[in-house]
Amino acid sequence: MSHSTVPRRAEASTPVETPVASDEATGSREKTEPGGLSLRLRFRRDRTLLLMTVPAIVLVLVFNYLPILGNVVAFQDYDPYVSDNGIVSILHSPWVGLENFQQIFQDSAFWNAVQNTLVLFFVQLLLFFPIPIVLALLINSVVRPRVRAISQAILYLPHFFSWVLVIAVFQQLFGGAGLLSQLLRQHGFDGLDIMTDPSTFKFLVTAQSVWKDAGWGIIVFLAALASVPPDLYEAAAMDGAGRWRRMWHVTLPALRPVIALLLVLRVGDALTVGFEQILLQRDAVGPGAGEVLDTFVWWNGVRNQDFSYAAAAGLVKGVVSIGLVLAANKVAHLMGEQGVYKK
Repeated sequence: MSHSTVPRRAEASTPVETPVASDEATGSREKTEPGGLSLRLRFRRDRTLLLMTVPAIVLVLVFNYLPILGNVVAFQDYDPYVSDNGIVSILHSPWVGLENFQQIFQDSAFWNAVQNTLVLFFVQLLLFFPIPIVLALLINSVVRPRVRAISQAILYLPHFFSWVLVIAVFQQLFGGAGLLSQLLRQHGFDGLDIMTDPSTFKFLVTAQSVWKDAGWGIIVFLAALASVPPDLYEAAAMDGAGRWRRMWHVTLPALRPVIALLLVLRVGDALTVGFEQILLQRDAVGPGAGEVLDTFVWWNGVRNQDFSYAAAAGLVKGVVSIGLVLAANKVAHLMGEQGVYKK
């Protein structure tokens, strides 16, 4: 019996190599992002969101960046009455170079405004900045959600008050004819007028800011606390950590990135300590204690109509503020935090 020869199947098929076209053959490939998608595909995917941001970008360009071009008057002897068109007035105003800046640095009133601004900034940084953090920790420790919501609403309500109303309330409480002075006179003491005392003006302004805006800062820190996983608190409690230990080792590390970010922004906003608030009380305490950079610019630019001089002062303030933001952000990077932007 003859055995038929059956062709045996190959035990292992040889893999077929697929030729890959080289860059020279296919042409230049599209540049891809770290995520793997090209810029064209990413734009096609996000075109709806990008179109939604166009109105906001246009508003920012028109009202925030386009007016920056007006800083050119800081290098001119600007005369707004040359023409009804502001651009024509700029074009026909004579150039004076750095003369306005030289006058500013020789002006004692400017340096007095700088000193008052920095003093108010440091007082508010020490007395105002930690208060929203402490209040957020206290509210977060409340067990009952209803009590927590009511407390947050009460603290947040003054944020909607105008500065005129806030100062009027403080005037009725701490003014010369206010409630505190009347109580002191009824008990045989002299009256007290805190609202017109230059020596306590920086503390008065800080107290007003705390009462009005502390509730706004609470929201930011409570949002950060809401992102903390409950498992961390449970694990810390199982390890024997009490309430203070959990706050120190779990809660505060969770708040540290937000604290660093807000601190960087606050340092960058150091030369802006509240224009409307200070302007409403400047005449009550005098320019020696109530003049800050913003009111200095307003007084010289709007009241005295020396627009070039005021623009030069505002330009100096802007340049210094940018430097403060960059320096504070660098410190945040050294501390291991992201800050305003990444490295």
